[in-house]
Amino acid sequence: MKMIIAIIQPHRLEEVKEALYEADVNLMTVSEVLGHGRQLGVTEIYRGVKESGNLLRKIRLEIAVNDNFLDPTIKAIVKGAKTGELGDGKIFVYDLKDCIRIRTEERGSVAIG
Repeated sequence: MKMIIAIIQPHRLEEVKEALYEADVNLMTVSEVLGHGRQLGVTEIYRGVKESGNLLRKIRLEIAVNDNFLDPTIKAIVKGAKTGELGDGKIFVYDLKDCIRIRTEERGSVAIG
């Protein structure tokens, strides 16, 4: 089992979700976050508003997958998020020790979904 955390541009969220659905990945947590990478000091336009300075709006996706879904999930995120420009984002992959579905108390890969 793996935990995938992806930081992407807010305006690419719909494209990423569509690509994930095409890859049969339907379970995710989405958060709005602030941060910056190499584009520090670069002005971005988000919903028609110029933003510059230290922290820029980003989207954080958290997706727990079984090992056989790891590569399709990463490919889907890249497909939906990639523009070829600085600031497209990052994907982090962690080993997931356990997962527990609270309702049924199932554990492990069965609990992921």
